[in-house]
Amino acid sequence: MRATSLLRKLLCQKNTKVTSFEFTDSGLVADVAPTTRLPRCGSCGRKVRSGYDGRERQWRHLDFAGMRVELRYRIRRVDCRRCGVQTELVPWAEPSSGFTRDFEDAVALLAQGTDKTTVSELMGIAWETVGNIVRRVLERRGPTDLLDGLTRIGIDEISYKRHHHYLTVVTDHAQRRVVWVGVGRSKETLSNFFSALGKERAAKLELVSLDMLQSYIDVTREHAPQATLVFDRFHLQRKAQEAVDKVRREEVREQRGAEEGKALKKTRWALLKRPWNVNVEESRKLADVQRENRRLYRAYLLKETLCDILDRRQPNVAKERLLDWMAWAQRSRLEPFRKLGGTIARHFDGIVEYVRTRLTNAVSEGMNSKIRTSTKRAYGFRDPSSLIAMIYLCCSGVLIPPVRHYPA
Repeated sequence: MRATSLLRKLLCQKNTKVTSFEFTDSGLVADVAPTTRLPRCGSCGRKVRSGYDGRERQWRHLDFAGMRVELRYRIRRVDCRRCGVQTELVPWAEPSSGFTRDFEDAVALLAQGTDKTTVSELMGIAWETVGNIVRRVLERRGPTDLLDGLTRIGIDEISYKRHHHYLTVVTDHAQRRVVWVGVGRSKETLSNFFSALGKERAAKLELVSLDMLQSYIDVTREHAPQATLVFDRFHLQRKAQEAVDKVRREEVREQRGAEEGKALKKTRWALLKRPWNVNVEESRKLADVQRENRRLYRAYLLKETLCDILDRRQPNVAKERLLDWMAWAQRSRLEPFRKLGGTIARHFDGIVEYVRTRLTNAVSEGMNSKIRTSTKRAYGFRDPSSLIAMIYLCCSGVLIPPVRHYPA
């Protein structure tokens, strides 16, 4: 077998022939050419009569046994009837890319599971190049339309850059994947999602789970008035926990130095946990609070009662008990819970709807955990488009098969 034929099999590039090769100080350079008779336009892919005005280019390919491999070809310009003068399309790489498709697929596959610094060191490319390759692979291998067929979605925000910047993330509850990401958490940001979705597909939305962020609520009601809004129960529970902690801090300040204040020491986590999660020492602390500080124990009971209501399965029963809870909160003389009661009153229907549908933002929160892992792996992003590309790569269901140059 000739060396060029062997090298062609090792490269495993379709519609590509190897004409010659040479060893350089950096590794192996293979001279290649398309096997097709007529060149193609690099923009639309249509065949053209001929090419002209060629110049030599090299593309980085996967290494052989630790040796750097590059493909070299005198690429031509073509005159396309539709696109005008364009660079010739080659079968081994995307237009305007300096890497072969196999190389880019390997980089994207590694980026799904490890940090970008490790990828850049392993593949011998710049840190920012990893993000550019990820974007090109998404365009080539990503789903054609993530927004098609949506009926139940979750809307949530996530912070990045030391929690001073935000992204709006929309997830599909049915497919359990991210379908849209936008920069910011304003009305304009979410309006961009509904503009991309379109009126026809927005009219098919049935349920939308979201936090009690007013900008999200207003935009969703404007663009999808038929959709039922479901407010995340865990967001509401977190507000109840924050109210308990505010009461605890107020009591600590008022009773600082007093004998009654000793019962409040190390009670924070005992008050925030659900009853079945507390240990023996925390149970003793709760008993001390019940005996020594009725005001704080009342806040604890309000929090636990609200959680019990959200555990209900009958919407009508939950509605009646929630109304009773709101009246109790107003009589409690605890300002944090009076404010929480007002919040519940403003979002009453969406909270009751959770009891009926049991739909939460758990999928969105789970995706947020994966997103934060991706953010930490990248050690920060200067450009939000790089982070968005990484989110789509890891959380939108993109499957990148490992590059195989041998029968599976």
